Amino acid sequence: MPVSPSVVIGVDSSTQSAKAVAVDAATGRVLGLGRAPHTVTGTGGARESDPEEWWTALVTAVRAAVRDAGVDPGSVTGIAVAGQQHGLVALGADHRPLRPALLWNDTRSAPHAAALADRFGGPKSWLERTGSVPVASMTAAKWQWLREHEPHHAEATAAVRLPHDLLTERLSGEAVTDPGDASGTCWYAPADGAYDPALLDLLGLTPAQLPTVAPTGATRAGGLTAAAAEALGLPRTVAVAAGTGDNMAAAVGLGLGAAGLLDHPVVSLGTSGTVFAATRGRPADPALAGFAATDGTRLPLGCTLNCTLAVDRFAALLGLDREDALPGGETVVLPYLDGERTPDLPAASGLLTGLRHTTDPRAILGAAYEGAAFTVLRALDGLLAACGLDLADPAVRTRPLRLIGGGARGRTWTDTVRRLSGRPLVVPAATELVALGAAALAAGASTGEDPVALATAWGTGAGETLPALARDEETWERIEGVLGTAAAGLLS
Repeated sequence: MPVSPSVVIGVDSSTQSAKAVAVDAATGRVLGLGRAPHTVTGTGGARESDPEEWWTALVTAVRAAVRDAGVDPGSVTGIAVAGQQHGLVALGADHRPLRPALLWNDTRSAPHAAALADRFGGPKSWLERTGSVPVASMTAAKWQWLREHEPHHAEATAAVRLPHDLLTERLSGEAVTDPGDASGTCWYAPADGAYDPALLDLLGLTPAQLPTVAPTGATRAGGLTAAAAEALGLPRTVAVAAGTGDNMAAAVGLGLGAAGLLDHPVVSLGTSGTVFAATRGRPADPALAGFAATDGTRLPLGCTLNCTLAVDRFAALLGLDREDALPGGETVVLPYLDGERTPDLPAASGLLTGLRHTTDPRAILGAAYEGAAFTVLRALDGLLAACGLDLADPAVRTRPLRLIGGGARGRTWTDTVRRLSGRPLVVPAATELVALGAAALAAGASTGEDPVALATAWGTGAGETLPALARDEETWERIEGVLGTAAAGLLS
């Protein structure tokens, strides 16, 4: 009978679903995949999920991945969770959720973020302390919303967790997080590698309510608890890594770290659009999240709220297939259906302008793609400039982009990004980079090896290179003009 390879499991617990990959730890080959959906509820800016469903989905996905791999469960040596960032999970004295989790894209906390940003000397001081200025997405703003709107829940909160923290604790029994995900709370100081005592006082939190911060996401948190081992059908000897946030795990899956600083800026097209790069410094830009990476470098990140989901909504409204699109021409769409984070317009709504009697519905859909891609690429320009790069330098302007996320599999998305960026694109062949990054963290926890080096050896970031197209300056300038006019009206 053939001997099963050493297998590690990476879990991507995202906004919409849990995905688990069973990976050959030696080669990085994906042996099996499992998934299970999450439910998101809320209207009027609210976005919430039941954390218990995350655990149920994780169990279902992991069991399915091991079954799909056809391996002996005893060959599994490590597991790690990468989770959606920023979400607020408030646990009671019984360590169960007091209410549904407030998700990263819940914009009800926008006023609380603005109020926090005005404290402690304003945005500059927040940048120096945490690397980020509070916006509606950040966990600190959500905690302030809870304190103001549901004080009975805030007062009953014995522990505060991020989504991946909760799942890691369910697996290992240990309350542990990592610098990457912790850096998205706005109460953790990446420069110090610790929670900021003054900010905890401001927020009415204590260190005892928060998980311990492990040195890296590959740090071994422990083995599986008896309950977790039984639920997953795995041995208790499985090493549980501290894990990290989804963006940090994607960076690991791409092999981004100290060896490749700013070589491959990344554009991720998912429910949200994100741009990030590995750096050593801390870009001081209030439009960026100054995250920590899992290997000691920095992972400055720009994030937009409206990306693939918003474009799919336009396709549904128009009765079109998502690929049945034409260039927008005169039509401009700002698809800010959930407000927007970058630019910081949390109260914004979608905008459609430039319609004629002759406008083809497919051009409206194409304009939605263009508006979403423009917003993400504009955030990328801000990221590169904040990292000290000259955007007028042809070498910078034509640097290849790594394109990942669900949108990277869509022809219209890739065509639109190529046309508006004027850059070549590298589209990795691997489809589950967040889960693969988590698998590399799991392998690191079980073997002590560097997860970024492991992922690089696995080749998970390799893929097809699409040549650059001539940059569509006319469309870029048209959208930029509409955004400037709209933003002035929204902010006046």
